[in-house]
Amino acid sequence: MLRQTLYGSLILAALGLQAGDTVKIALTGPFSGGSAPMGTSARDGSKLAIGEINAAGGIQVGAKKMKIEIIERDDEAKNERGALIAQELAAMSDLSGVIGTVNTGVCMAGDKHLQEKGVTKIICPAAGSASMTQWSKAGVKDNSIFRFAAHDGIQAAMVVEEAINRKFTKVAVVFDSTNYGVSGRDDMLDQIKKQGDKLTIVAQEKFNIGDKDMTAQLLRAKSAGAQAILIWGIGPELAAVSNGMAKINMKVPLIGGWTLSMSNYIDNAGKNGNGTLMPQTFIEEPITPKAKSFIDGYHKAFKVGRIPSPVAAAQGYDAVYILAAAVKQAGTTDTKKIKEALEDLKEPVQGVIATWNHPYTKWDPADVTTHEAFRREQTVMGMVKDGHVVFGNDADRERLRKSAMSATPAKTKAKKK
Repeated sequence: MLRQTLYGSLILAALGLQAGDTVKIALTGPFSGGSAPMGTSARDGSKLAIGEINAAGGIQVGAKKMKIEIIERDDEAKNERGALIAQELAAMSDLSGVIGTVNTGVCMAGDKHLQEKGVTKIICPAAGSASMTQWSKAGVKDNSIFRFAAHDGIQAAMVVEEAINRKFTKVAVVFDSTNYGVSGRDDMLDQIKKQGDKLTIVAQEKFNIGDKDMTAQLLRAKSAGAQAILIWGIGPELAAVSNGMAKINMKVPLIGGWTLSMSNYIDNAGKNGNGTLMPQTFIEEPITPKAKSFIDGYHKAFKVGRIPSPVAAAQGYDAVYILAAAVKQAGTTDTKKIKEALEDLKEPVQGVIATWNHPYTKWDPADVTTHEAFRREQTVMGMVKDGHVVFGNDADRERLRKSAMSATPAKTKAKKK
């Protein structure tokens, strides 16, 4: 820790800055392990935005421009490490905000420390529903935690609708045993009920992180007559499901959460992943000049030919610009004032996914979407094709292009109860 602090001080000295001259933003997430494609992509997308802002002189904070200083922490997708990192960050009196986290369990273990100190955090790129509903269930009146992702309610609805639109009637629900997987399963079951129980669940099967053979679960689903598998999970185990389906000649669609777009699914599944469907907020295709600039910039900066998780990278990029807009509006680096600005952003923020118009409103414990930025219209169905995620249909391509080119509808302010 001391070494990192000294390193940061040397960087500031080289820039001719004092600690008080910067806006301190922490970037957290799993930069190693099975969730790393999401964590590193979100981090690097954030760094790309920070680099652009700093190159332009920084954020206008009151009478002066201030550059962004990055504090980077790898939670390794481990709950206990996430808790320790959150405690460390919560103790920093000059921290303006936090962007990051992928795993629901890490949020559940760590975010309480940030919330207790009122540190503003934007969960990005993911984490399951429980990462936000924990605050509504606790009746928290003033919440400093926001989320910047297509929340699981949106994704689960799209997964279920896709199965219904394809005229399926029997499905298997498969999920991993993490908090994220269980939460996603519950969201899918809820959506099946909400959409009129048009789907019959013929099997519910669970797998653990590290499992490599899903034959037993898949054979049960196949023998029960499942016409599609609805899946929720993280990591390379998702590929083990696709490969297992090929092994037993189970030729039915795999439809699930956005994590099916990660490189460690696509690469490990190979041709067995072709046709897999999942909701996406960004697809690595230059459908707008901004998208082209972002994709080219990411490839050049991080020396890759394909972004490991385009959704995570784009969400990390846009989240930085939204937080920067809140800092500018607040006119201070005080995290609590930044939280207030986030809840009532006055000016639209142009991102690569959309132009964000009042993405958040004042926290209402009866409505977690007050601290959720995404709406259904910013999410499309993607499909794996020969090692890449492409648009599931051309109409979605045009819809997402229009969303990126024009301001999103302003979110209605929460009514007073």
